[in-house]
Amino acid sequence: MKPIVRIDAERIGIEECVRIWKLTGRFEGLIEELVRDKLAVHAAKRHGIQVAAEEIQERADQFRRVQGLHRAADMNNYLDALGVTLDDFEVFIVEGLYQEKMMAEVCSEQAVQAYFRLNSPRFDSIEVSHIVLDSEGKAREMVAYLEDDPEAFADMAREHSLADTREQGGLIGKVLRGALKTDVEAKVFNAAVGELLGPFAAPDRSFYEIFVVNAKHPAALDEDTAAEIRRLLREEWLAARAQDHVIEAL
Repeated sequence: MKPIVRIDAERIGIEECVRIWKLTGRFEGLIEELVRDKLAVHAAKRHGIQVAAEEIQERADQFRRVQGLHRAADMNNYLDALGVTLDDFEVFIVEGLYQEKMMAEVCSEQAVQAYFRLNSPRFDSIEVSHIVLDSEGKAREMVAYLEDDPEAFADMAREHSLADTREQGGLIGKVLRGALKTDVEAKVFNAAVGELLGPFAAPDRSFYEIFVVNAKHPAALDEDTAAEIRRLLREEWLAARAQDHVIEAL
């Protein structure tokens, strides 16, 4: 087993690294990332996506500039220190380009717009604030107080809330569907602006939460929504591609 790092007389090899990654729960994430990248490369090749020599050279030059490797000797020494050959480096560059080109097709502007048209309700958003208290009695007293004086919500949050939003007057901010617990979300998204909701108990009843809706925003294909759609497109596409292969950790 070839060591990859030495601490004094102790030499640590890849097998020990893998064992530690598995025991600390990091191995699965690393493997998942590797598999996802490879799936994109395979799909790009099947789709006939091409990577030109000029693109490879440009990306390699960019890599060297970022790493501060301005001379050929610097690059060779860098790769030698990593135990990586020039051929390995070229494969790394080429596969990165394949991944980018494939994802650019999957997450194209047209695909984003089409996804939004079919799923626009899920991108409705609200601006919401909350107050978290440690007993149902306190929470119900707070609701009664706020029904008489709704303008006091932010002050009451600063004075009484247990949440880390207390300094902001309980303001959570803008949230999309799926960001809140299921039982809370339906009521909050159907509420009118200014409406108090709750108290909602935690599963173990260790705290109780009161919400107020500050504003409602119908779905709009803005920058944040487009970024979320691209993430969803990528995740759904990768999940579908995984069904086309036999994938197992060895």
